[in-house]
Amino acid sequence: MAERIASKVSRDFLGSAHVFASALREVLEDRLMRQVAGTRLGFSQLKLLTFVAHTDSRTVSDVAAFLGVSKAAASQAVDRLVRRKWLRRTEGEADRRFAKLSLTDSGRRLLANYEAAKARKLGEIFRGFSMTELRHAADLLDRVSAQIVNHSAKPEEVCLQCGIYFRERCLLRTLVGRNCFYHKHRTGGLERQGS
Repeated sequence: MAERIASKVSRDFLGSAHVFASALREVLEDRLMRQVAGTRLGFSQLKLLTFVAHTDSRTVSDVAAFLGVSKAAASQAVDRLVRRKWLRRTEGEADRRFAKLSLTDSGRRLLANYEAAKARKLGEIFRGFSMTELRHAADLLDRVSAQIVNHSAKPEEVCLQCGIYFRERCLLRTLVGRNCFYHKHRTGGLERQGS
């Protein structure tokens, strides 16, 4: 009996998590992107712009590792954003294959407008919750996410892209005590696992 109840609670929690993720992505993020950029910007493009804005590794290879796509696909995504004048690609002096990426002024304005719209909307949404409730919910989601990663087939290859999701800290380094795939890629694999 206790096992059936635990199974039902687990299914209910998982269902609630899926509904939350759908509401976040399809209702909040997609609508905010359309409000700020119309149909010219997709979620992966927003992630790419945010990645370039918040990291010091800005090559097409870095983009490919971060998005989990081939270098050719990453290069095409970069080219689209360059054509829209949101991203600048500057060829490396020593090796033309290693182009540096940076935001243009219009790319920075786009991200600033998105962040401002997001802050306003989140202020409206979270107005009905106490800071304690939000902190407890965030901590619970982090712990569940860490457990999911720990029970995956290859946890060392999982990257939750914490920085793109409004986070300053890497969940895997903080809760699980190891580096995610992207962090290891950025450091050239030189850091010990678990550092």
